[in-house]
Amino acid sequence: MAAKSSLSVPGLHAGQPRAAAPQRGTVGAGAVPGSCDLLVVGSGAGGLATAVTAATLGLRVLVVEKEALIGGTTAWSGGWMWIPRNPLAVAAGIREPLAAPREYLRHELGDQYDAARIDAFLAQGPRMVEFFRGHTALDFIDGNAVPDFHGASPDAAQGGRSVCAAPFDARALGPALAYLRPPLDLISFWGMGIAASELKHFFNATRSWSAFAHVARRVAAHVKDLVLHRRGMRLVGGNALAGALLKSALDHGVELRVSTGVQRLLRQGGRVTGAVLRTAQGEATVHARCGVVLACGGFPHDPARRAALLGEGEVARAHWSAAPGANTGDGLRLGEGAGGVVDATLASPMAWAPVSLVPRRDGGTGHFPHLVERGKPGLIAVRADGRRFANEADSYHDFAGALVRATPPGETVQAWLVCDHRFIRRYGLGRVRPAPVPLGPWLRSGYLRRGHSLQALARACGIAAEGLTATVERFNAEASEGRDTAFGRGATPYNRVQGEVLHQPNPCVAPIEHGPFYAVRIVPGSLGTFSGLRTDASARVLDAGGQPIPGLWAAGNDMSSVLGGHYPSGGITLGPAMTFGFIAAHDAAQAGAAATVQATAPALAAGA
Repeated sequence: MAAKSSLSVPGLHAGQPRAAAPQRGTVGAGAVPGSCDLLVVGSGAGGLATAVTAATLGLRVLVVEKEALIGGTTAWSGGWMWIPRNPLAVAAGIREPLAAPREYLRHELGDQYDAARIDAFLAQGPRMVEFFRGHTALDFIDGNAVPDFHGASPDAAQGGRSVCAAPFDARALGPALAYLRPPLDLISFWGMGIAASELKHFFNATRSWSAFAHVARRVAAHVKDLVLHRRGMRLVGGNALAGALLKSALDHGVELRVSTGVQRLLRQGGRVTGAVLRTAQGEATVHARCGVVLACGGFPHDPARRAALLGEGEVARAHWSAAPGANTGDGLRLGEGAGGVVDATLASPMAWAPVSLVPRRDGGTGHFPHLVERGKPGLIAVRADGRRFANEADSYHDFAGALVRATPPGETVQAWLVCDHRFIRRYGLGRVRPAPVPLGPWLRSGYLRRGHSLQALARACGIAAEGLTATVERFNAEASEGRDTAFGRGATPYNRVQGEVLHQPNPCVAPIEHGPFYAVRIVPGSLGTFSGLRTDASARVLDAGGQPIPGLWAAGNDMSSVLGGHYPSGGITLGPAMTFGFIAAHDAAQAGAAATVQATAPALAAGA
């Protein structure tokens, strides 16, 4: 980790340093203080980044979270952040002019390109990374080999624009660990998070002694943690990001209150000055000298908002988000109540992703996001007619969007991921794990379908048998030579990174020929939402006339996506969330200082 240094952020207000180190913050469901400098609503990356930055600048910060756990969607995410020209890339010798990511975004976003906000994001993103490395418990690992999604676009990068949270030792949280949201059980292994860099070891555990040894060590350490601590202590990805931010918030004196919702915002003279909260003890009023930051995670589980932005069709009604169920649009409603406007003009209101519906033992249904296996060689996706509809190795957003567009009106929006026995034992399929984990439970639950021939698999899934067999025959004829003329699978750097590097000539393409054959049904879902409150380059919420509402900021998915509803690369949710949280904190500190001067000026004049 970088050495801690004195706070200096060029181009932003530096705030007033504390005269002494702050008292350690607290987390729990207790009584809330009656006043603070800055009230932050929500505890994902956007909210916690704002809180930590503001506390470091000397503000007294209160974070309220309506759920009993801290971390929001961030704690379930991969933890990647798209930050072009970040310090880790520069240190590795990857240097590019500011014009390069700017032009990539200009091409990708088209008429959704907001020059002021894009410039703020590109300028302050690297400073945000440097700030957290130097002043907090959060550290980063580089994504210098992670390419942008659309490699054919001008100025797309083959790497160097991404960072991820470094693994974090949960023991550093002490008793506060009880309040951190655990990794999503559907994608973790016995609750053990697996970093992206480790996946190759788990995929090859039965093929390589070194991979087997790595997996054995990780599993043994995790089992030990389960015995001693009842959860894993080595946090990775988004869980590491949430854990490190929680530790940093406590270190800098932030007060965090869980099971605490917001009833309404308080306003005085047009300025947001606090909120009325819902707590276990009843209603409580908090006055916030600088104002309020909304970072509640967007609206993936708000049917009314989905219908308003997606229409009344099946995609709005039968939408299966992988985000936590408590993300119901609270921040957007609070912002609208204070005069803010939700942007309904984006290219897409949702961050689309294909999900499969996983039956749970308690009778519920989990939503598994298919982010990894689609690019591996030996898998295709087909609709009910048995035909492919997209490049399976493309990004989750592009792939799910293609499924929606390919489905005729009136038909159920769904598809099937189809593979053979060799594939499923090597890579798994959705919630089904690779060998040696057994397939039986998933076959019995109906989540996984099997057929000893393609025709039998088609009957088990309700797929047109002739269409499926013809599709696989055509696919196999080219796949044996590493080609996919239908959809160009494996043509971009992102495709190839998603594939199997050791498989040649095309890391994304292999025949489907070793029965029995398997399939899992996928439906449209999301990782979160893009449409949010309109904001300016300082993360200030704007009213219907485009003017900033004093004392009100938004970050994370409560802020309308700076990328206009487009998805040009991985990490374009967390990268802007962290960056605009960082920006909002500085602007709030500056606004608070100005408000204090304005309030004291009459008294000083009277004294004179």
